[in-house]
Amino acid sequence: MRVRAMTLRPIGTIRTAFTRATGTPIQPYRAGGSFGSVEIFSPFVEGLKDLEGFERIWLVYWFHRAAEAKMRVIPYSDTVEHGIFATRAPARPNPIGMSSVRLIAVEGNVLRVAEVDILDGTPLLDIKPNIPRYDTYPIGRCGWFDGVADGPVSADARFERTGG
Repeated sequence: MRVRAMTLRPIGTIRTAFTRATGTPIQPYRAGGSFGSVEIFSPFVEGLKDLEGFERIWLVYWFHRAAEAKMRVIPYSDTVEHGIFATRAPARPNPIGMSSVRLIAVEGNVLRVAEVDILDGTPLLDIKPNIPRYDTYPIGRCGWFDGVADGPVSADARFERTGG
């Protein structure tokens, strides 16, 4: 199968208090006291029209500080190795992340957000409204995660790129 080249370009930058993976919340639901902002680049500001009516938004971003991809990892929430696609670890073949954050305000080209689990300076790829009737499903099983106790609140450095 021949794959066409893909080009991604950031539409903005995510700003938070988190400068290293260590200590960063591992999921938005664990990030209750964290706030941040999203600076949208000028060509994309018009696309923010009507966003302020949503309580939560999906931020789709590039894990710019993630370590090189590994096909098997020990995720933050377990002590057992799993395939990367059965985890939310950031060391992925295409290091794309997504977080459902609480939208506090839209102020010109800046989004004020809460419950943020993202490193400062992260390139933003896209924004989508979180719509519960589309984004929430009743689920009966969650694979290996069903057998894991509620784990750590914040990350350590295991997936953070070292050096340049």
